[in-house]
Amino acid sequence: MSATGSSNTVRRRSRSGLAVLFGALVPLLATLLLGAPGASARAEPTTSGAAARTAAPAAAPTVAPAAALTEVTGFGTNPSNLQMYLYVPDSVTANPAVVVAVHYCTGSGPAMYSGTEYASLADRYGFIVVYPSVTRASKCFDVSSPQALRRGGGSDPVGIKSMVDWVTRTYSADTSRIFATGISSGAMMTNVLLGDYPDVFAAGAAFSGVPFGCFATTDGSEWNSACSGGTVIHTPQEWGNHVRTAYPGYTGPRPRMQVWHGTEDDVLRYPNFGEEIKQWTNVLGVSQTPAATDSPQSGWTRTRYGATGDRAPVEAISLQGVGHNLYAYGMAARVLTFFGLDSSGPGPQPQPGACKVTVTTNAWSTGLTGSVTITNTGTARIEGWKLAFTLPSGQTITNGWGATYAPASGAVTATNATYNATIAPNASVGIGYQANHGGNSGPPTAFTLNGTACAVS
Repeated sequence: MSATGSSNTVRRRSRSGLAVLFGALVPLLATLLLGAPGASARAEPTTSGAAARTAAPAAAPTVAPAAALTEVTGFGTNPSNLQMYLYVPDSVTANPAVVVAVHYCTGSGPAMYSGTEYASLADRYGFIVVYPSVTRASKCFDVSSPQALRRGGGSDPVGIKSMVDWVTRTYSADTSRIFATGISSGAMMTNVLLGDYPDVFAAGAAFSGVPFGCFATTDGSEWNSACSGGTVIHTPQEWGNHVRTAYPGYTGPRPRMQVWHGTEDDVLRYPNFGEEIKQWTNVLGVSQTPAATDSPQSGWTRTRYGATGDRAPVEAISLQGVGHNLYAYGMAARVLTFFGLDSSGPGPQPQPGACKVTVTTNAWSTGLTGSVTITNTGTARIEGWKLAFTLPSGQTITNGWGATYAPASGAVTATNATYNATIAPNASVGIGYQANHGGNSGPPTAFTLNGTACAVS
């Protein structure tokens, strides 16, 4: 399935019931295997991979069928022969966000689809999910080779980047809202993707992983016992340099990172959790002293670095007494909250808390300009915002500044630009728009910021 018309193979997967994620252990890498998540809403595929890949469709579509797991081939440069699986919901939004969900060792893209709730959350929120799938015998992602640990170097990260590019071209995806998440080997790959491609990914969420570069080897081995055992210890600066070396000369913004780890992880030992925190706080230039600490669930300790809100630069969740089989139903919703794809997620801190809007309009015969000032009157920093409001009947926005506006009339949502996404307490952001009108040149009404009603002055 390709925008250029290359031959593609489509595999549809029905959605029903619960599924078990994992098959038999691979002896060499058995220690990486995760147990199945606590709940699933999608059935495991029944068609064998070989049969599906060799069966030619009668007419290859240019986009994936909605609400069906679909294998896409011919998606671009793919040096390690990964498979690409795609889920596009019926309710996919215009310029959708993209979540890359990366599986564990011995897993697959279809197993990640079946055993996590990202597809059902995509049904709710309209984003697209990409499920990369390893074809090498171990079914582990390459996070070890020199090729994998540099931008454009080859191996799995290049193939995954090609998948993202294909989705961006095919669905006009929002390039500022590309995210990665993964479990175990997929968590390690999440760290690698954010290091190799900081200009592609906005944020990542890693469940039971290790820092970027921790698993590096030079002898062709996929396994690094020192790293898995938690004995690879570096300073924050040294860990940060590992990431910066992956893309020499890059000076742009870096993706935010959320990390999860169980204190009793006997596969990728718990010290890796602290090393990830050291790495990403250094990369993002924030203090290693938490800005906020809380316990969103019994046995959990959550620390946030660089900010206190749901979209802090670094967020770390430690699960007391939990082993490597960490992922459970409900955690994906917390990932979406961190990504900013779910403004009504389960985070206990309100976002933004309180706000004020000042609006003025300047009209002429059939047109007008509107100027809007958004003030954060709460006590927490706002990291990413959406301002919703209602235009008077007959008004249609023709262009705007300081935000993107959709749709052009009626109930409109203005979404922050890259440069003004953060609003500190008591700080303000100014945006504006030009619109046509049919006689009613009044200001918009019913302002809400990230779902919170704003006072209007």
